[in-house]
Amino acid sequence: MNIIEYQTHCPECQSSLIEDVHNGEKICSGCGLVAMEQMSDSGPESRSTNPEERMKNARATGQTTYSQHDLGIRTEIALGTKDYSGKTINIEVANQMYNLRKWQTRIRVSSPRERRLANILQKIGETCQAMSLSKNVLESASMIYRNFEGKFEAKGKSVTCMSAATIYMACKQCDVVRSLEETCAATGSSKELSMNVKLTAKYYRMLVMELGTISAPIVTLDKYISKIANLAKLDVRVERLAAEIAQKTQDHNIADGKAPNGLAAAYLYIASILLGQSMLQRDVSSIAGITEVTIRNRCKEILTAYKIKVTLRPALVRN
Repeated sequence: MNIIEYQTHCPECQSSLIEDVHNGEKICSGCGLVAMEQMSDSGPESRSTNPEERMKNARATGQTTYSQHDLGIRTEIALGTKDYSGKTINIEVANQMYNLRKWQTRIRVSSPRERRLANILQKIGETCQAMSLSKNVLESASMIYRNFEGKFEAKGKSVTCMSAATIYMACKQCDVVRSLEETCAATGSSKELSMNVKLTAKYYRMLVMELGTISAPIVTLDKYISKIANLAKLDVRVERLAAEIAQKTQDHNIADGKAPNGLAAAYLYIASILLGQSMLQRDVSSIAGITEVTIRNRCKEILTAYKIKVTLRPALVRN
C-alpha cells in the first residue's frame, strides 16, 4: 500500500503553498517553487446542484441504461489529439490511439444477435431524439424490445418498423400521445410512408399478442384533447370544457369505431363555439390530421345524441 504525503509548507523557505487546481500543482507563495505536481483530483465530479446534471456529467456512477446493447458499461476512446494536461500528442501515439479506437469499436459487438440488438437500439434512440421524447419513453421502448427478443426470434424483421412499433407501445405505456404515422415519419426511412405504417402496425399487433395486453394500455380521449389543444394553442377554458363534455358523453356509443383524434377535435370545436372563441375547422383539422368533413360529422353525432347546456360563472364570461 502506497502512502502519499501532501506537503503544506515549502521545503526551501517554509512558506505556505498555493494549490493550482487546474494544473494539479502546489506552488510556494514565497519563492515560486513547484513543491508538488501531477496531483490527483479528489474533488466532486460536477459542481452542478441539479442531481440529473450531476449524474449526466459524472464519469463513474455505476448507472446503466437499457437503451444501449452493453447497458452503457463500456470504454470510449475520445477523438481528441491532446492528452489530459492539454498537450498535443505526437503522430505515433495518435496512430496508436486510432487503431485502438477502431478495434474497440469492432469488438463491442461479438455476435449477429448482439449486432442486431445494437442496430435496433440505436434506431430507437435516434427516433426518440427526433420526436423529442423523454428518457422514460426511450428506456421503456428498449426494455420492450429486449423482452420480445428474449422470448421470440426477431431475425429478418425490419429495423425501422420494429423500432417504430416498440416506440409506439412505449408511448402508450408512458401516457404520451403519438400516432403511428408520426412515429413512422420520425424514423426517416426512405421507403413509402404508407408501407412503413402497415408493416409497423403488423409488428405492433405482434408485440401486443406476444407480450400481452398489459404492455399496451388504452390511451384515453382526454390525452388527445390535451395534445390537440396544446398544438393549437387554445385557451385552457376550451380544453377543460371539451374534456368535461367528453366525460359526460362517454357512456354513449358515439366513440365506437371512430378515430380518437376526430372526436377530440370535435369536442374542442364545440367547446370553442360555446365559449365564443374564434376557431376555424380548417385549423383544428390540419393539426389533428383529419378532414373538415370529419369534424362536422362528429359534431353532428354529438349534438344529435345529447343536449348540451353550459352555465358559466360570471368571472369566466367575457364582456
